[in-house]
Amino acid sequence: MSSKRRGGRAGTSRSLGAPPPVTGAQAARECERLAERHPEDREELLLEAAEAWGEAGEHGRAMAVYERLLDPEGPGCAEPDLVDSFRIGALWDAGREADARTAAAAFRARHPRHPAAWNVVAEAFEGADEPAVAAEWFTAGVTHALGAGTPLTADTVEEAPYGFDLETLVIGRHRVRRLRGFPHDDWDDVADELHERRESAWLGAARPLDEVHDPLRLKRLKEGGAGALHAEIAALTDTSPVDRTDRTAPVAPRRACVLFWPPEELARLRSRSPEAAGEYGADHADHTRRVERTLGELSERGVPHLAVGRATVAGLQALAERIDGSADTSDTRSAYADELARTGHTTDWPPPRNGPCWCGSTRKYKKCCGSPSSA
Repeated sequence: MSSKRRGGRAGTSRSLGAPPPVTGAQAARECERLAERHPEDREELLLEAAEAWGEAGEHGRAMAVYERLLDPEGPGCAEPDLVDSFRIGALWDAGREADARTAAAAFRARHPRHPAAWNVVAEAFEGADEPAVAAEWFTAGVTHALGAGTPLTADTVEEAPYGFDLETLVIGRHRVRRLRGFPHDDWDDVADELHERRESAWLGAARPLDEVHDPLRLKRLKEGGAGALHAEIAALTDTSPVDRTDRTAPVAPRRACVLFWPPEELARLRSRSPEAAGEYGADHADHTRRVERTLGELSERGVPHLAVGRATVAGLQALAERIDGSADTSDTRSAYADELARTGHTTDWPPPRNGPCWCGSTRKYKKCCGSPSSA
């Protein structure tokens, strides 16, 4: 439910001296150590530590980290309701159902307004195979996030603070109501419109949300694993060649590309152009967060067709030579991003919440760069 180590190292042969993979417990300890050294990033690092402890099966240690963040005698945290929502999800993961329900009731009694926090708890009930209860939580989350008396329309969602998180609540509500076979209502109409706006901007057309949330389709995807998901994404993003003599044929929209430098490439870029440090962040984790934040800000401004371009120093240098420019300038790097977009060497953003994250970590987007805690 929270972000974790991102920007995974490209696979190399163990015979070439590649280090063994880092375990969840090791990652958790490292995040806790870094939280002591970097208090400005304490909250995010401890959330990553709690997630890693949970995935390592150390639920007690994960819970202890959440309690540290929520301790009223401690340094505190910027988003206590969001942290508490992660704690509730962790209680479910630990099999402590009664404690999770008690904590959820206490959460709801506080009437928090953070849409991402409501979404985490609603998805916890959805994951516990309680779609009707999840629908109530999604509905309550929308009401609390918007405030009393504010009508729910696609425009009010897009203009609201935390608009993307609010949209996620509205879409999630549609999903679980569809699963339960509830009749379509006005809020489901808003979900349809939000979905159509976003999907049309990315793909030029949109599948009906009722089809996307078809229970049989979701069951096939779940049972089919990663292969079924990748096949579905490929079908949705198929860009077969178009006869340019046919002026009525649709033309694939140009993507607005943000460069993402994998760890090794960012190190090479810094070695070559030290001034790039200020543009791309203090370290690779910071760089990854900046890419996600930039894409989110562009989306909030209404920029369509967003994408991530996986950058390499060799590719940048080749482009610089072709345009007789310098690879050390931001103008050339912008031209490189444009070229990646023009030639289709990009990944559309955002990926499906349950799809692989764009950063290459192999984790689900919603548990990696798409997690609210990674912002």
